[in-house]
Amino acid sequence: MDDARRRARALAYEYVSRGDAVGWFEPLYRQAAGDPRAIQWADLRPNPHLMEWAGRVGLKGDGSRALVVGCGLGDDAEALSVLGFRVVAFDVAPTAVEWSRRRFPNSAVEYVVADLLTPAAGWQGAFDFVLEAYTLQVLPPNERAVAVGRIAELVAPGGTLLVLARGREPDDDPGHMPWPLVRSDLAGFTEQGLTEVSFEDFLDDESPPVRRFRVEYRG
Repeated sequence: MDDARRRARALAYEYVSRGDAVGWFEPLYRQAAGDPRAIQWADLRPNPHLMEWAGRVGLKGDGSRALVVGCGLGDDAEALSVLGFRVVAFDVAPTAVEWSRRRFPNSAVEYVVADLLTPAAGWQGAFDFVLEAYTLQVLPPNERAVAVGRIAELVAPGGTLLVLARGREPDDDPGHMPWPLVRSDLAGFTEQGLTEVSFEDFLDDESPPVRRFRVEYRG
């Protein structure tokens, strides 16, 4: 295990043990001191599973609104902006938001500090495209169902939600953070009224390969 993942896990378990599911993100980004190598998920490029899907379905914003959940250092948000969306991207960690603004000083993306578990009231049903990539998998199970419900509420009628996550079978060892999801972890999206359009279960090209879920929903 590399040092970045070890630090992230240690912080996550420390804060989760206190009953704070998201408090560890800010110290993680702050301790990184501007070095993206200290953030295990900071690849400094858009998520390839987002980009492959976007190319396949011909995703275009045409000025519609998009929201990026847990935007990290901003690469996915910038990619959606290039595709023509008016993008709001949020993270619970102020340092991550400021870091994104510094990386993309001329960006049209609106980077804001917000908590997925208590999103802004004005965001409900406000976004034509919502991206949730790898946030649910770093939340403990008792918070995950709440987060699913909050995400579902953000999707506009007729809008699209794309979820990307690690995946596993129900009887597999859940392992350590990031905790892979089972399909039932996502049931709340349809229970909230979204329609599942496609569900992809695949191995990525990492070494060793990681099992991923890529799920498209329609509002």
